[in-house]
Amino acid sequence: MIKLTNTAVARVRDMVIKRGTGVGLRIGVTKSGCSGYSYALDYAETIEDNDIVIEQDGVKVVVDQESMPVLDDLVLDFVKQGLNQSFKFNNPNVVSSCGCGESFSVTK
Repeated sequence: MIKLTNTAVARVRDMVIKRGTGVGLRIGVTKSGCSGYSYALDYAETIEDNDIVIEQDGVKVVVDQESMPVLDDLVLDFVKQGLNQSFKFNNPNVVSSCGCGESFSVTK
């Protein structure tokens, strides 16, 4: 299961409301980089038959079934540090990441 912190819930809610369309946030992984996977974030425009929908505090997170084993037990946070702000992935399945921080490998 994927969980969102309160700040991530608020950020996703604000993004979807501001955009005016879509059902929530789509999280996935793609094979790339030197370590194996990278995260993919986008608006979820629709929910497909092979999607898993997680709803928390009225916010929907949509994950395709192929990505779910890599993202299982993920905690998504939204952090602000000075002028920078971004989503932070706290994924207990990650065993290593590349030097640039763009890709990672998992235990599963």
